[in-house]
Parts: sequence; C-alpha cells; structure tokens
Amino acid sequence: MKFDWLIVGAGYTGCVLAERIATQLGQRVLIVEKRDHIGGNAYDYFDENGVLVHKYGPHIFHTNSRKVWDYLSQFTDWTPYYHKVLAVVDGKKVPVPFNLNSLYALFPPKYAEKLENILITEYGFGVKVPILKLLESDISDLKGLAQYIYKNVFYGYTLKQWELKPEELSPSVTGRIPVYISRDDRYFQDTYQAMPKLGYTEMFRKMLNHRNIKVLLNTEYQEIKNEVQFSRMIYTGPIDAYFGYMFGKLPYRSLKFDFVQYSEEKYQEVAQVNYPNEYPFTRITEFKHMTGSQSKGTTIAIEYPQRYIEGENEPYYPIPKDEYQELYNKYLNEAKKLNGQVIFAGRLADYKYYNMDQVVARALHVFEKEICRNE
Repeated sequence: MKFDWLIVGAGYTGCVLAERIATQLGQRVLIVEKRDHIGGNAYDYFDENGVLVHKYGPHIFHTNSRKVWDYLSQFTDWTPYYHKVLAVVDGKKVPVPFNLNSLYALFPPKYAEKLENILITEYGFGVKVPILKLLESDISDLKGLAQYIYKNVFYGYTLKQWELKPEELSPSVTGRIPVYISRDDRYFQDTYQAMPKLGYTEMFRKMLNHRNIKVLLNTEYQEIKNEVQFSRMIYTGPIDAYFGYMFGKLPYRSLKFDFVQYSEEKYQEVAQVNYPNEYPFTRITEFKHMTGSQSKGTTIAIEYPQRYIEGENEPYYPIPKDEYQELYNKYLNEAKKLNGQVIFAGRLADYKYYNMDQVVARALHVFEKEICRNE
C-alpha cells in the first residue's frame, strides 16, 4: 500500500498533522501507534463506574490561543471547567498556586493581612511571582514567607516529581508554580478553559475520521517501515530512540497510577489534591469533578512519580536540565541532516515540556511552515 506520509505516534501531534494533511492537502496518511489506542497520554475511557477516566493522569485543557481553540472546536463541543487544586500543608488543605486565600488559611488573620499588604506593595495585585524570586527578597517577612512556601509547598513536591531540587531545574519549570498575589483560586487563568464534552478520545476519533487516514495500532513503526511505501515521515516519538541512542539516552520522568473506585458520590472537595510533604505519592485526582460524569460511584487516581525505564513504563516528562538539552541538541543536529524527509515534532521528539495547547500550536506551525511551504 502506498501513502504520502507515515506518521509515527497517534497522540496530539500525530493526529493534528494527519488531519491537516488529509483534509487540506488531500494526501494519504498512515499513522502507526505502538499502543492499543489513539490519543497518546490524553487518552480517556469510561470505567466500570461509568466515570470518564484519564488513563495517564489528569489532562485539563486551557489556552489563550484563539487559533488553537477554534481548531479543536471543529472536533468537539466543550464543557466549561475551571481547575482548582488544593495542597495539604500543615494538615490543612489550601489553594495552590499559593495565593492570598492560602495566607489566611494558614496564618493568624492579622499576620496574613500584614503579609498581603507587603506582597501587594512590593509586587502589585494580580501578579505571579516565582518562588525562587521571592526567596531573594530582602524584606524579612517576605523572605520568611518564601522560605515557608518553599519548604512546605514547593520543595517536597518537586523532589518527588523530579528527584531533583527546584534550583537544579530549568526556570521554565520553577516558574510554573508561582506565588499568585490574588484571591483567584483557579489553577489557570487562561481565556479558554474547558473539557471536551465527550472526552479527548472521541475528539481524536473525529479528527481522524477521514478516508485519507489509516491507523495501525499495536504496531512499532520499525515493523512496517519496509513494508509500506511512503514519501515522507513525521516522527513524534523519542528522538534518541529514532537514532538508536547513538549519543546516549535522554532521560525522562514517568508516572504510576493506582485507580481506586468508591461507591460514594464524591471523594474530595476538588478534582485535585496535592500532597507535597507526606506520603510517596504527589496527588490524588477525582475525575468526576472535571469530566462531569453522572454516576453513583466515583473514581480516583493516586499518582506516583518514578524514573522512566524503557519497556516498563511510559516517558512522560523530559527532564529540563541544561546538560540534557545539550544531549538533545546532538540529536537535533542529526535530524537536520535528513533534509526534511523526516519531521520531528511533539513533546518527546522535541524533548520539551509542552502543555496540550502548545502541542497543538506546534503541530499547526509545522503544517503551515514546514509542510505546506514544500508542497
């Protein structure tokens, strides 16, 4: 069988590019996926409780990009959803990112008010201040607050998640969890925040429902690359694997989930509760809050970060350290030698910590600037 494109991986990047190539260029695409489902780590399904569950952990869609929102809206209706997260600190559940409401939940009212006034005076209202920046303050009360937040909210969670101290990571990660000088308890403040009404998997099914797109599941691309004729390839897997680890393996973090079902209506107050200090797990997610499932029981996922071991678990997060970026750059240089015959894109191929909307934006950019330009 002959195809114009072979796409390796049926996650966000592979699905978006397959849809664009098939519908906008009228070309034939074969997607090869090693797992038994489409959607990559955004895959969801209904469990025995009738709860729409995210197999690979909570995926909350949020974006400021009208372009990304409009594109995905072709394939799904949306249910508005504002994600809220609590963290257990000193035995109390407080909003995170740490904000002014968190102050009043943890400290005596007069001292919380004093800290609030200092924060607003120093940084302004509605501002997000990275915790490492706050630690540099020469105001004793702010420095004390920063040390408290760093120790009780940030340090333990980061150590469990990455097996690295916060200062050992790229600022792109440490900046993701700031102190928010606001009373807005939402985890995100993006313009568009919602969940696909029928789930991510159904959205991907609609995306791939085209006569020019064929999908092979449970298949490694090496198994078929010599059996199928194709002109060009899009590779969304780990870039080091493509090149046979010629410079060594890029490290990733992985996750393990224990799914537990309960007969009660709800297990916790919000979709996500973080445990930065106690227990070996980082967070508990209750899916009904976010997916809107109507069922008598509920399902939670207890999340344990772990090292990625090829063949034993899934690579989730590239580790953002300079030394690993340098290793990735060696593979990137090899990719450039292929002169565009193989396009590398996606979290694993780019070795970059993308949010979902960033992955979609990247895929659309690749289509417009790298694929259409060469047609």
